Amino acid sequence: MGDDQIGVLVKRLSRPHGSGGRVIERSVILAEGASSGAILGWISEHQGVGESSARSTPAGGLHGMRAHVPAAAANAPAKRFVLPAGAFE
Repeated sequence: MGDDQIGVLVKRLSRPHGSGGRVIERSVILAEGASSGAILGWISEHQGVGESSARSTPAGGLHGMRAHVPAAAANAPAKRFVLPAGAFE
C-alpha cells in the first residue's frame, strides 16, 4: 500500500474530532489486518497522537476518593488516535 492509499483509507475509517482534525479508533485499525502496521506508521508520520480513555484526575462525588487508574490501564495502548486538521493535505 502506498502512502496516498493509506491516507485515503485512514480518512474513510476516521470521523471528525472536536479539534478540527480527525479521530480513528484502534479497533478499526486492527480490523484492517495486515495493513494495520502501515496505518499506525502513517498516523505517526502525520503527527497523530494516541489518546486513552483513562481518567487522569479523580472525580468528585461519593466514590471520588476511590478513583484511581490501575497500573494495567496506565500502560495500556491508546484507544484512539487524533490527527491534526492538516494531516490529509
